[in-house]
Amino acid sequence: MYQKSYNPNFNHERNVAPRRESKPQYDTKRPPEKEMIFGIRAVIEAIDAGKVLDKVLLRRDMSSSIGKELLQKLEGTNTPVQKVPVEKLNQFTDKNHQGVIAFLSPIEFYRVEDVVQSLFDEGKTPLLMVLDGITDMRNFGAIARTCACAGVHAIIIPTRGCVSINGDAIKTSAGALHTLPVCKADNLQNCLTYLRDSGLRIVAATEHTDIDYTDVDMTAPMAIIMGSEEKGIYEENLKLATDRVRIPMTNAIESLNVSVAAGVMIYEAVRQRAHKGDK
Repeated sequence: MYQKSYNPNFNHERNVAPRRESKPQYDTKRPPEKEMIFGIRAVIEAIDAGKVLDKVLLRRDMSSSIGKELLQKLEGTNTPVQKVPVEKLNQFTDKNHQGVIAFLSPIEFYRVEDVVQSLFDEGKTPLLMVLDGITDMRNFGAIARTCACAGVHAIIIPTRGCVSINGDAIKTSAGALHTLPVCKADNLQNCLTYLRDSGLRIVAATEHTDIDYTDVDMTAPMAIIMGSEEKGIYEENLKLATDRVRIPMTNAIESLNVSVAAGVMIYEAVRQRAHKGDK
């Protein structure tokens, strides 16, 4: 019987050129004001106080000296900054925002290097989830919840081109994001290279292989990488995978939802490790 596989990008044959990084997605509804900071000086003070920012919207034509000071502060935080027209800022508040709105992150982010080193120091076999271009909050929350339930050690997301972690994301994950370490990678290719150099296998879920997900060893230190259903894994990131696997499908449905596919991958790793007796 002809078998289809998990297909995060079933239009791939018509999109052979590498895809560009998608722009950050912003909700059209207003977040609660307690999740936002308005004004240049207020945002600078928040950075100086060590507040973790999820993203910053900056008026496109800002050129004041204090605006330049803010940009210098932001450069050291790896916070995504998007320059937008003032009309965009006005959608979020009626207050005097001075051309700047910062969105507070409800969680602390971890360094990938610290997480990996800690796991090895504790004698654990790393199991990480890398999300490449996942912008749907419901999918992200569902994946985070599954990761927490299954004992995945951390989620890695790119700084840009991925879902924003806000209060709604916390709710969607059923609170899992309060306990599951989340790492932000400014450059996902460099992050994957670091993981490989640290001895982790990079297992990519993709349709472009004949190897089933059950046919690879998932008991070794590893990171599973999942791409969005629309565009799949970036080609440059896919090239860094040590293993490419598919999830076989036998019916007419083109692809699995990415959160479902992630759950299948995660629990195969759990099954293999339980059989071997790994933690």
